[in-house]
Amino acid sequence: MLVVSGSSCKHIAEDMAQILGCEHHSLEARRFPDSEGYFRVPESSIQKIRSSTVVLVSNTFPDTCIIETLMLLEAINDVKEGRLADIRGKGIDCEPTKSGLYLAIPYFGYSRQDKRFNQGEAISARSIGMLLSTKCDGITVLDLHAPEVLESLPTKVTFSSSMSEIAEYLQEEINPDFILSPDKGAIERASYVAKKIDCKFSYLEKTRIDAHNIVHKAKNLDVNGAVVTIVDDMISTGGTICRASEALREQGAKAVYAACSHGLFTGGAISKLDKYVDGVVASDSLKNPRSVVSSAFALCRGIEELIND
Repeated sequence: MLVVSGSSCKHIAEDMAQILGCEHHSLEARRFPDSEGYFRVPESSIQKIRSSTVVLVSNTFPDTCIIETLMLLEAINDVKEGRLADIRGKGIDCEPTKSGLYLAIPYFGYSRQDKRFNQGEAISARSIGMLLSTKCDGITVLDLHAPEVLESLPTKVTFSSSMSEIAEYLQEEINPDFILSPDKGAIERASYVAKKIDCKFSYLEKTRIDAHNIVHKAKNLDVNGAVVTIVDDMISTGGTICRASEALREQGAKAVYAACSHGLFTGGAISKLDKYVDGVVASDSLKNPRSVVSSAFALCRGIEELIND
């Protein structure tokens, strides 16, 4: 097996290679002055790619990474198919190989556009999934917002999760009394974390007081004097976490933390969160100042499931 990466996930790919006991190779991915991309399998990696099962680790966020992932898959497929001749006559075409090609996606961009919320919309998550699935033998995705959107693709898809590693980190570093889901949509992930560390669980209910005021309160749970961690799949602006933390403190919580797989932290979210919570824990699916949990173990589990199937 060989693990490869372009520009977006080298740190994760290197960790995965170490866990899987194989080599990691960096593929060439750079930008021209007009911002278009250039992608290539280096000559030194060609024979290894032809003789090995290859795992490409690549994000589909931001938008430039969608193109990068597609082009790297195309380049790897060309090498495996033996399309090696170039216009300078340096290489010659040869027989195709039968070794597999798998894609590991730490953060799947457009994952929140998983339904047609308004007429005329593209279901972006499925559209991108369809494009990628035509170029590989299987895909594993880390903590996808709505896994059902990638069901029934032309290739096998596994859904890996870093919640096990996040649970271990929370237990060792924070030791919370309660795990809370910010809403009903994140209950499955948050309840898994609570069960993993033998911790009480609940979710936040939103009660509208009037046209301008909403109260967040843990359902059937008294947080007075407790250390609470809010667990979600991603944190973007941090607005929901901040409002929830404020409400929990008003209800007597001693400390409030936030944990997620994907820390997007847009629009100054980290600075805002620092005013409301005692700490933020995220995986390294997207590099940021709070990415303290490795996503490599979860992605390796997803790859092993694909290959074993």
